[in-house]
Amino acid sequence: MSITPRARRATKTWSKSGQVRRKPSPYEITGSQFHYHFRREPAPFELSPDTPINEWYLKHREGSPLQIEDWETFRDPDKLNYRSYVSLQHQRETVMDGIVDEYERRDHDATLGADWAATLTVAFAPARFAIHALQMAALYLGQVGPSAFITNAAHFQAGDEMRRIQWLAYRCKSLSLAGTPELVSSTLARNTWENDERWQPARKLLEELLIAYDWGEAFAALNLTVKPVLDIVLNEELALVAEANGDGLLASMQREHAHDSERSQRWSKALVATAVAGADGNRDHLQKWVDQWSSAAYDAADGLRSLLADAPVAPQPALLGRSDIVGRHEAFLASCELGR
Repeated sequence: MSITPRARRATKTWSKSGQVRRKPSPYEITGSQFHYHFRREPAPFELSPDTPINEWYLKHREGSPLQIEDWETFRDPDKLNYRSYVSLQHQRETVMDGIVDEYERRDHDATLGADWAATLTVAFAPARFAIHALQMAALYLGQVGPSAFITNAAHFQAGDEMRRIQWLAYRCKSLSLAGTPELVSSTLARNTWENDERWQPARKLLEELLIAYDWGEAFAALNLTVKPVLDIVLNEELALVAEANGDGLLASMQREHAHDSERSQRWSKALVATAVAGADGNRDHLQKWVDQWSSAAYDAADGLRSLLADAPVAPQPALLGRSDIVGRHEAFLASCELGR
């Protein structure tokens, strides 16, 4: 008996990913066109157009000057979805746990002086409030982002900030057990955050960042200006000062957090490239917002550096000056093809 072979089925495409004629990646599956509410008529959400939530999104997202035809073209260079992000950070936490275990075996904290602990009480413990503000700003950016690919990247960045806060809490607690109980005093940390003159430029900057509601301005202020500038001090400079004062554990922790900051800069650079390629005026919009926020960010960095300058031992090389901070920031902007 002869058997007629079946005709080969034509290769099918995946409509949500365009005419790619291939199986989409997990990254594409979990991000593509999930924001069904963006540019949806007559209003984003299935409520009356004049409800507050619809009015908010229409004003601050659809009404933002930062627009292109299709935000779905943006891709995070690291192509992280929830599963790969958790896997990545699990690996990073394994590294961090190993660092902590090694220093704890040496009874490291018992070797640190009281003067260094006093510096951290003023310069490190109150940073929880600053980092929480960076976290909340990233969550807002994700909430109003016009594409799920943007939302996911911003929310993973917020997760990075929570990780940083958790390790800050650990470091304060471990030092408190070694004889500096004031490091875990929320009252003292809050009083320093609210009243120490050196913290006030950062406090003012971050509180104003939380009311940058336009999604384009929120991105430019947070990811192109405030975070990259402050992270130079909170990660790199603090690591140098900690190392000079014998706190190798804190130095290692802050350098570990720098990996997260670098990933933030990678996806920020990619989003700038998508925006600039998508519409002629977007470079000017982004540059305007960067210029608007830069001076206050540099003032905040000056205040944080003055806190670290009171450490018992000065680092070698010395702390960066304002011109160095500005130069580092301008180099980052140049890598994004921004800057004057």
